[in-house]
Amino acid sequence: MLDPTNPIQLTEALIRCESVTPNEGGALQLVHDVLKPAGFTCHRMTFSEAGTADVENLYARLGTTAPNLCFAGHTDVVPPGEVAAWTSPPFEPTIRNGKLYGRGAVDMKGGVAAFIAAAMRQQRAEGGALSGSISLLITGDEEGDAINGTAKVLDWLKDRNETLDACVVGEPSNPNTLGDEIKIGRRGSLTCTLTVAGRQGHAAYPAKADNPVPKLVHILNRLAGERIDDGTADFQRSNLEITVLDGPNTASNVIPGSATATFNIRYNDLWDRETMSNWVRLQCEAACHGRDVSYDLSFAGTGEVFLTKPGPLVDTMVSAVSEVTGKTPALTTSGGTSDARFIKDLCPVIEFGLVNQTIHMVDEHTDLNDLEQLTKVYQRFIASYFKAAS
Repeated sequence: MLDPTNPIQLTEALIRCESVTPNEGGALQLVHDVLKPAGFTCHRMTFSEAGTADVENLYARLGTTAPNLCFAGHTDVVPPGEVAAWTSPPFEPTIRNGKLYGRGAVDMKGGVAAFIAAAMRQQRAEGGALSGSISLLITGDEEGDAINGTAKVLDWLKDRNETLDACVVGEPSNPNTLGDEIKIGRRGSLTCTLTVAGRQGHAAYPAKADNPVPKLVHILNRLAGERIDDGTADFQRSNLEITVLDGPNTASNVIPGSATATFNIRYNDLWDRETMSNWVRLQCEAACHGRDVSYDLSFAGTGEVFLTKPGPLVDTMVSAVSEVTGKTPALTTSGGTSDARFIKDLCPVIEFGLVNQTIHMVDEHTDLNDLEQLTKVYQRFIASYFKAAS
């Protein structure tokens, strides 16, 4: 029988669920079946939007009083890639040399399991009565489009007038060892698509065509060569990375009729989406000044910059991490985006989870001791959070 206070057993059970985005794969059902007998009120919800896959989500709450301490995470995982390259099957949890292997072991079924185990342990330690509420917001859309997941669950909560007072996102936040870092913010993310128009023609007769590729390269050289800023006290400097180059033909003797590039910008708190978009437009205009260039520029992205400044939430997690691991974690804002970008609009949010060295890789794995230590950190955090609130 599955022991809900054992994070290793829970992680193994979750790994067996082939929950590659957007498939639920039985993972949310497993979480539901673990939480409900413990007294959690569980809500399963599926959200839809035209042009996107339906996504299942779970919101579960133990207690009805404030404060409502939320744990947010996801049970969806990225595809395993080349299965033959794995030492053991990606959806068959395997323990070797003190490490648990399987897709999602770190990102982030292990984090979900550790928090569930911590909540169960603390519930038992307090005789079933907490000084507030514990809730879990678990999505199946974090590794996907993030359209029908956390953002819509938060809208659902608002419609119910249900509040979150603080949130911990269990993303793997530590670069090398457990206790290295707590994420207290993230840079914003803006994806830009630039298409330069030309006129298709034969490569042997360039005068009869208009090659868009050199024009696109000229603009990209300007964008990539400009130093956006020098960073701030809380964030590293903004950076632009060209990620995709594409033309509508594969023939080497044909000048394409257009050329497209996609690039991503991670920006700090000197900017927001509007000002960053304006910066891109200005760079494109400057690159094309005095040149005959026709182009189209579009923007996408849901990640706005945010910072949770040190205070009760951050301090409580720092103390819990230090007491369990003996380390003083750095407070950082580096890395990519997470669902914290949605939650920060409702309540203070931080991120702390497992070591992220093998996420999305073949043979993804976590140290068994890290799973137990993370569970202890979460339990210490829960206990301290409610003690301070009461």
